[in-house]
Amino acid sequence: MKVFISVDMEGITGVTNGSHTSSVEPDYQRFRKLMTQDVNAAIEGAIEAGATEVAVNDSHGPMTNILIEELHVEAKLISGNKKHLGMMEGIGDGFGVAFLIGYHDREGSADGVLNHSFMGGTVLEIRCNGEPVGEAGVNAGIAGHFGVPMGLITGDNVVCADSVRCFPGIETAVVKEAISRASTCSLTPTKSHALIRERAKAAVQKAPTLVPYRVVTPVTFEVDFKSTAQAYACDVFPELKRIGPRTISFSAGDYLTAFKMLWGALQLGAAGAR
Repeated sequence: MKVFISVDMEGITGVTNGSHTSSVEPDYQRFRKLMTQDVNAAIEGAIEAGATEVAVNDSHGPMTNILIEELHVEAKLISGNKKHLGMMEGIGDGFGVAFLIGYHDREGSADGVLNHSFMGGTVLEIRCNGEPVGEAGVNAGIAGHFGVPMGLITGDNVVCADSVRCFPGIETAVVKEAISRASTCSLTPTKSHALIRERAKAAVQKAPTLVPYRVVTPVTFEVDFKSTAQAYACDVFPELKRIGPRTISFSAGDYLTAFKMLWGALQLGAAGAR
């Protein structure tokens, strides 16, 4: 079985605030090492359960965080942030299950650690067919488009609880409890890696029974930006309809096309803020 792993950073063991996830801060080097160790634990569990191939997509910020020299020898690494599928680049029909490692919940949902939606300075809320979604939900839709079920998510208690609600049967590894957006109570790496390994093994074993997360088509996304300038920047394309001072809406007949429109709109919005 082929396993696809998307790895973010805010939900990694011990990560508590923005200084842990920014490459210009001194703590970053510690936490990119822990990021690599968290994903290695997931790979080990997957291989123990019979995975034959593992593709890892570095999915945080510049998407060049994982230390390839310390990555599990059996994995292949996708890195760099110029990708049409963003955090899910590399997924396709041949995969049996997808893992989301080190994920966080969307902005505005409870007090999840470092919660935001793709671009913290750009996006206030994303809705898919009227329902608010975070990165886990948006990316699960891409996996579902290819018929790949969600098998495992790791992160804080908030994102894991939300994933259980959205993706029946998903395994979770709660590596830390959120106290506030910038405070946590975290497991030690030894404990968290043992938990991730155990849950990854269980996810691969149950993968044939899991149902992919499929979004009803046609797909409509709405994005509430944090400023009117960001929505204005998107208004250059007629497909991106500005339906409010800070809000755009667009639709497509299939999920992958809708996602690519979303991904492009977020780039435009981010550029419009500068």
